[in-house]
Amino acid sequence: MKKGVIFDLDGVIVDTAPFHYLAWKETADKLGIQIDEEFNESLKGIDRYNSLQKILEFGNVALEEEEKERLMKEKNDRYLELLEKLNEESILPGIESFIFELKKNGYKLALASASKNAPLILKKTGLYEYFDNIAEPGSVRAKPFPDIFLKGAELLGLEVSECVGIEDSYAGIQAINDADIFSIGIGDFEILSDADLNLKSTDFLTLELINNIV
Repeated sequence: MKKGVIFDLDGVIVDTAPFHYLAWKETADKLGIQIDEEFNESLKGIDRYNSLQKILEFGNVALEEEEKERLMKEKNDRYLELLEKLNEESILPGIESFIFELKKNGYKLALASASKNAPLILKKTGLYEYFDNIAEPGSVRAKPFPDIFLKGAELLGLEVSECVGIEDSYAGIQAINDADIFSIGIGDFEILSDADLNLKSTDFLTLELINNIV
């Protein structure tokens, strides 16, 4: 029986992808790089620095590290402005009750997100108190490396075999699998086909489902 669940944030608990897209698009526009929502999908699960790198490579633009730092700060400031719209209604379908049921039944919960704004987002949605730990993205290698999920299990005091990881991105599923944690993919089956279990949406996440994972 599993004892802990390690969640990704964006696309699993809330969907701030539109906010990321708007903030990155404004940044890219200033560089003369045109990105669309399809390109933004390729940034899912990737940290801020590597997201900027992908945009620069896409536009064949080279920048000094100092300029990259400035652009990342500018993007994050804009993203934080957009996050002001977040509240409990921003939680994805079924997630709030799923988290409540997990906690009520003794499961430990951790967050493994590429976002440094994860604590703020959890607080704005009223879910912060239900998480035992948050694996800090800055202290480990970014997804698709398994580090952040390994850290999540360590913070919960559990073996990886006792955990389940939930993700909506290809990079995230690779990270969970490489951590030897049971992986649940939320969304497109073709993209997330490497997941141990694939669900169409967060609506299908239930306590019974987790209880039945060996």
